[in-house]
Amino acid sequence: MPSNRSANHRRQDARQSEQPYGAIRNANPCREVPAGSVDAHVHVFEPGRFPFSARVSYRPTPGECGTAADLARLLDSHGVDRVVVVNPTSGYGDDNRCMLAALAQLGPRARGIARVPPRVAARTLANLRGAGVAGVRLDLVAQGPAVLQGREFPRFLTRLADLDLLLQIQCEGDQFAAVAPHLERVPVRCVVDHLGRPDPRQGLDQPGFRALLGSAEHGRVAVKLSGLPRCSNLPAPHADLDPFVAALMRAFTPRALVWGSDWPFLRSASRIDYAPNLALLARQVPRATDRRAVLATTPARWFGF
Repeated sequence: MPSNRSANHRRQDARQSEQPYGAIRNANPCREVPAGSVDAHVHVFEPGRFPFSARVSYRPTPGECGTAADLARLLDSHGVDRVVVVNPTSGYGDDNRCMLAALAQLGPRARGIARVPPRVAARTLANLRGAGVAGVRLDLVAQGPAVLQGREFPRFLTRLADLDLLLQIQCEGDQFAAVAPHLERVPVRCVVDHLGRPDPRQGLDQPGFRALLGSAEHGRVAVKLSGLPRCSNLPAPHADLDPFVAALMRAFTPRALVWGSDWPFLRSASRIDYAPNLALLARQVPRATDRRAVLATTPARWFGF
């Protein structure tokens, strides 16, 4: 009796050919990840050990949490050697204990990004640096632009520059346009999250994204190819952001672009998995030499691995 196995396989292949990742659907991201690769944007949540702050606006659900041990297994299973653990606005805010514990557990494969108020003392910043922290995060999406006003913010940037700590910025829409003048006046290095979170409907000439592209000129700003679902209006592979990624590639080159997964994918409108997220980079950065820079050599230089 003839078997239906080959017909079933043909139907399965036909379904796979319709998957949104197009030409990269058969890529094995683990095989293609270079030695020394870095996931430059993850968060760790361990509310059992480090309870969430009462002052935050969002507390992750149990299904959104991931421990340092979970993260280590995830990285190992995908061939990613190094990681940058970003202290999250959700859950912890300026409480860095969970992030610091993760750095201690993960060892030299990890660097951290802390959350601190602008009035933080230089000694506190130095202690964070000694614990493996590479920079501090400014979240304009959550905090708003008021933090940029007055005399304290330039002093804060100077303290970071003196310690060679990064300023990592989460912004959206046109918010980067308000930050750019400060970065021109103070020689602090800066990494911008999630493409700067532009509005795809406003095009490349929107003021915030135009300011971000212009900041490439002084060589102290890098951008994360991360968090596409946070600003895209389309499902994966988020084709409405293709022009923005291409513009960043032209302005910054792979010497100032890094990749981040945004694991564990907090407050996602739809399911996100790590491997397809990693494989998507092959669509954004098709040349293998450029991907090696984005995944390994550039983040190693920026985050001090």
